[in-house]
Amino acid sequence: MDFATSEFEGRVARVQSLMHQSKLDAIFLSTEADIRYFTGFRTLFWQSPTRPWFCIVPGKGKPIAVVPEIGAPLMANTWIDDIRTWASPHQDDDGVSLVADALSSFSKIGIPMGRESHLRMPHRDFLELQSQLKGSEFLDATPILDAIRFVKSESEIALQHKICAIASNTFDKAAVLFHEGQTLANAFQTFKIELLQQGAEDVPYLVGGAGALGYDDVISPPDDTPLKSGDVFMLDTGATLRGYFCDFDRNFGIGSIRSDVAKAHETLWLATEAGLQAARPGSTCADIAAAMNSVIGDAGGNVGRCGHGLGTQLTETPSLIHWDHTKMVEGATMTLEPSISITGGGMLVHEENIVIRDGAPQLLSRRAPREMVVV
Repeated sequence: MDFATSEFEGRVARVQSLMHQSKLDAIFLSTEADIRYFTGFRTLFWQSPTRPWFCIVPGKGKPIAVVPEIGAPLMANTWIDDIRTWASPHQDDDGVSLVADALSSFSKIGIPMGRESHLRMPHRDFLELQSQLKGSEFLDATPILDAIRFVKSESEIALQHKICAIASNTFDKAAVLFHEGQTLANAFQTFKIELLQQGAEDVPYLVGGAGALGYDDVISPPDDTPLKSGDVFMLDTGATLRGYFCDFDRNFGIGSIRSDVAKAHETLWLATEAGLQAARPGSTCADIAAAMNSVIGDAGGNVGRCGHGLGTQLTETPSLIHWDHTKMVEGATMTLEPSISITGGGMLVHEENIVIRDGAPQLLSRRAPREMVVV
């Protein structure tokens, strides 16, 4: 397992306390991040959509895993000992009857229903599960699960700090990784290889762009366009270590940059500084977003928010946006991600990763220079 058994015991104890307050008898989980969070079950086999996976957290006792037979040996290496399996894929019953049996004694069952949640099983199978559990009521467990996963343990933070250091070390090698005439595809490939050589386990997310006025968007895959003198080249990476993400970008000038682009980058740096000053226990997501937007003014970019939670997923709740009034608490890991438009059609985004502490936040990523690095 990636953590000591006591880490998982603590997570289950905390969620069961909240379940008791909400009068939930059990929580039913079907997604990778939620199941891994409570069991320690980590595998890339989730990339296959063929087989469903399930976990039940009862109001008392250890979680119950209901998984395809192919996953039983790996699940047995976790702290879970109640593992129920079936031969999957199955023509008629892909685990539904096993799940129904495991849930049959519970009347109030929580499942994630809110923002950023989804049900990773066929809809018709969920309808069948409800049919087999006519005496049970399914209720929204999103507030409970968000509250538990929002605050990270020191063991989780240590992993996030390490993957952020790996990405920071890789960005620091920009002068030897990137050059004029290099295609975007080659630059992405070179950067990904260096991340792996620095110690990242995987690089499931890597996007970016380039142009004299920045870039048109922040989610594009690379093509064979060459880097030109005067371009701004941006890479945004979500590299992982033992299933935990970093998520931050860096902007680099190729040869030289325009003065208005340099000014925009400095404005983003100052906006991030305002975010760092505002990110304190008790401040809200809306407070932090307002602090950054006050620096950028009407030139804000089109990303839609100024940051988000971070952990076992590339993005987690909450969002740094005007309508999110989630309060910061010590141990929450967040991104600060202001963006700015540049007259003429381009934009820049700057991102740092932090953990909320009692007082000033702790930087997980290595703070970018105030002036854009030119290579």
